[in-house]
Amino acid sequence: MNELDFKQSWKKEEVAPLGHDIPDGKVAELISSMGPLKLFGIIAGIVWVAVGGLFIGNIYLNSFAEAGKFFLYSATVQIALTAIGLVVYLYQLRLIYRLDITRPVLETQLRLEKLKASTLWVTRILFLQLPLWTVFYWNDTMFSTWNSLQWLLQGSITGLVTLAAGWLFVNIKFENREKKWFKTIFSGTEWTPIVDSLELLEKED
Repeated sequence: MNELDFKQSWKKEEVAPLGHDIPDGKVAELISSMGPLKLFGIIAGIVWVAVGGLFIGNIYLNSFAEAGKFFLYSATVQIALTAIGLVVYLYQLRLIYRLDITRPVLETQLRLEKLKASTLWVTRILFLQLPLWTVFYWNDTMFSTWNSLQWLLQGSITGLVTLAAGWLFVNIKFENREKKWFKTIFSGTEWTPIVDSLELLEKED
């Protein structure tokens, strides 16, 4: 059920609050377990974006002409993508701490669906960073001294990583959740509590 379905159901029917049918507030317990990791990610993200932003900002302002452009532009994009991820994490932390299982089941499900969707999206976005780690060290010396074999190797690595990042961006979606590669990426406290909570709530419907 997507967000539109939830909103339509919300308008059409009044749903009873989620009571004590779920033992020991299992949903609240599952979702609250995500909070500390999200908070750590936010703190780490703020430090990374702040320090990185100051560093590359100084390069743009004071030594742009001498700077390695591959490094500078790769770092800029990487920090920008991390900043997007940071915003999503802040949004998710707000959802987690505003989750109230005494509210109607559909409202709780809608918040969990938003957590699920944002988790998928932030992972897709962060995987776009992968190709940057294969080009940030490029420099003028490489272009003047490397032979065809070296460029073939480097180009193959960059091309494969770029294809992998693009493929993951397109294919990371909930429909693929049972596939092995998806389960390898999505496991632990970033994902499992959301799925388990949705399954518990579906049993209540």
